[in-house]
Amino acid sequence: MAKNYSTNLRATIPMKPKKETLSFLLNYSKALRFIKVGNRKFELIAN
Repeated sequence: MAKNYSTNLRATIPMKPKKETLSFLLNYSKALRFIKVGNRKFELIAN
């Protein structure tokens, strides 16, 4: 018989990211640009 793993989903541990992780993600999202040329999209990272 298959075990039901969805019963313990309510008891989750709150996760708090480090300040370095948040800073990295924010800086990455600020540097990422999308350029649409015709039917194509290009991703450009301005570093």
